[in-house]
Amino acid sequence: MLRTYILLGFTFLFFHLHVTGDISRYINMRYSYLSFSAIFIFAFLTIIQFVIANRAEKHQCHDESCCHHHHHEEQARWKKALNYAVFIFPIVSALLFPIATLDSEMVKAKGFHIPGFDTKSEDPFVQRQFLRPDTSIYYGKDGYDALMRKELAQFSNYSHLVLNDQNYLKAMETIYQFPGQFSDKEIEFDGFVYHDQTTKNNQLFLLRFGIIHCVADSGVYGLLTEFSETPHLNNDEWIHVKGKLSTIYYQPYNATIPYVEVESWHPIKQPKEPYVFRGYDN
Repeated sequence: MLRTYILLGFTFLFFHLHVTGDISRYINMRYSYLSFSAIFIFAFLTIIQFVIANRAEKHQCHDESCCHHHHHEEQARWKKALNYAVFIFPIVSALLFPIATLDSEMVKAKGFHIPGFDTKSEDPFVQRQFLRPDTSIYYGKDGYDALMRKELAQFSNYSHLVLNDQNYLKAMETIYQFPGQFSDKEIEFDGFVYHDQTTKNNQLFLLRFGIIHCVADSGVYGLLTEFSETPHLNNDEWIHVKGKLSTIYYQPYNATIPYVEVESWHPIKQPKEPYVFRGYDN
């Protein structure tokens, strides 16, 4: 009967995540239909398991002749308990523990670097991405080149780029892929402040956490920004900036990267949905 309760727990968990909107903290909402379908799949499996469990109870032996099997069942009970715990834990943790919003502490914990510009040789499938979104691992070379050219044609037509929740990751990946094509273009976007040990007093990184497919491949993406004066901002403060895109040789990474010469900025509240998601259609 415990299996029935576990399946019921997963049914309620997915239902709860969709009703509260918390599902967006785990997956790209482009795929929300899959997790929504899981509600009905788990509900169906719960009913099936309930019927099976009831039939099994009716056929349980009650006489002594059947009880010689109980000794072996006792020996395997701890294994069953461990197996059940593996399934129960995600239900309990998701329903009872608060969902933490990723912030600058996560950036510090993972170590800040620019993928493709450093010398680390980690597996790109498990490496958390920083600054520059990189979806090339999901495509062949020709497919990825075609995608980037298509998005370059879209964004290079604008003399003034306004990044929002829908285009943030696509635009950011295109800017990093073709930094020279966006020099002197105006840009404005929101993000949270992150001071790296390598930045000057009038520089900071303005970032947003993004999800490519699910939270397992999430990363923190954004641009280095440079102010005319020290802005005196703390990590995790949200601001809106307007400025001009350019490129700079960033000595700490021995690389030329895009950055924003800030012309104006103002503080804002953290958005209701602080994460951005990767879309693949215009």
